[in-house]
Amino acid sequence: MDTLIIILVVAVLLVNLAFYFKLKKDPKTEDSEVGKLKDDMNALKSSLSESFSSMSKEVAKDMTGALTRVDEKVASFNKQVEDIQTSQNNFSRILAGVKQYGGLSEFSLANLLQDLLPSSQYIANAKMKPEETRDLVEFSIKLQNNYLPIDSHWPIEKYKAVDEAFQNKDKDALASARHDLASAFRAKSKSVNQKYINPPMSTDFAIVYVPTEGLYAELASYRDPKTKELLMEELRKKYKITIAGPNTMCALIQSFHLGFQTLRVQKHATQIYDDLKNITTRFSKHFDNVLVLRKKLEEAMTVVDSFGKDARSITRTLENIKDPDGDDNPDPESPTPISSYGQVDKRKVS
Repeated sequence: MDTLIIILVVAVLLVNLAFYFKLKKDPKTEDSEVGKLKDDMNALKSSLSESFSSMSKEVAKDMTGALTRVDEKVASFNKQVEDIQTSQNNFSRILAGVKQYGGLSEFSLANLLQDLLPSSQYIANAKMKPEETRDLVEFSIKLQNNYLPIDSHWPIEKYKAVDEAFQNKDKDALASARHDLASAFRAKSKSVNQKYINPPMSTDFAIVYVPTEGLYAELASYRDPKTKELLMEELRKKYKITIAGPNTMCALIQSFHLGFQTLRVQKHATQIYDDLKNITTRFSKHFDNVLVLRKKLEEAMTVVDSFGKDARSITRTLENIKDPDGDDNPDPESPTPISSYGQVDKRKVS
């Protein structure tokens, strides 16, 4: 469209120049040509007006369509932003009310135990002090002679306050938020110590699980402003509580699992040793019986040999006995005497 208008303007200019040079050569036709030029200029003006009007309408139409599409995209984007904001608000409400919405921290701990331990090796909602309280520890791992209590804790609001103060670079607010977070874990550790640590039924320590490595790192790095003691050392010494994040918890559970396997191997090895010892005792007993049997067989062979000697002696004696009525020269037609052993008696054969 723009190219066409430029071409028309150039053409009008060329026509005007031609008329101008023509008028210079022929003054008589000046009036008629001027009138004709005016008509052409009016026609061109009308044509240009129509062209500009048409172009304006098309541009306005295109702009309207483009703006409409932009409005639609902006509306769609705003809706997506609203959806994200709604989801974020819902998630924040979930995090703000952990117990009400199922306990994300407890759910995370349950998944770790399910993935790394057989179901027979731990129990959920166990009583560590059945005679004193009805409080149930979230999970307890079965050891050889007792149980290891594990409870989870996630004070999300206090942790969010630490993160917001850090993002805003507000040192005073950050110090206050970190102090509140440490106080929350001191209170939790004291509660776990009083409710769940009960030797010999339980171990003499317990574990408090935190579901994020960020929170674990914050607790691991916190020092008391007055004593300069690390928070985790304080909780271990004062309340016998060990704080564990996801990675630390995985390492602990895997070490427990390896220990359980070692105990099973030792138990089986002891049983195998006892079986081998029993087999050895039984074999020794049977071997002694075999020796006794061998001795009896040797005695029996001695008796058999003695009987054979006596039998041969008796046979020779009987053979040497002569018939008092008989002749010393036997009848040549008489059968050849046979000994008692089935051999031909050579003494009777001439």
